[in-house]
Amino acid sequence: MCRNIRQLHNFEPPATSDEVRAAALQYVRKVSGSTKPSQANAEAFARAVDEVAHATAHLLDALVTQAPPKDREVEAARARARSAERYGRTG
Repeated sequence: MCRNIRQLHNFEPPATSDEVRAAALQYVRKVSGSTKPSQANAEAFARAVDEVAHATAHLLDALVTQAPPKDREVEAARARARSAERYGRTG
């Protein structure tokens, strides 16, 4: 999975449409191999982002879990700690 695509399921508050769209954009960029499509491909690229965002929103709405929702700040702090450990950074 692309490292820039973040988990969106089971957070409080739930993922926003902007977060869903950002994940869709990252996915389409990864699959297409380009961060900015040519003019000839711009329409297909934009349509793909819309469709992936739509499918993602439906997926998130349909998923169920018994686990308590995660806190975004706590998860971000854990990610920073993992990154610091992985890359040998302090603070």
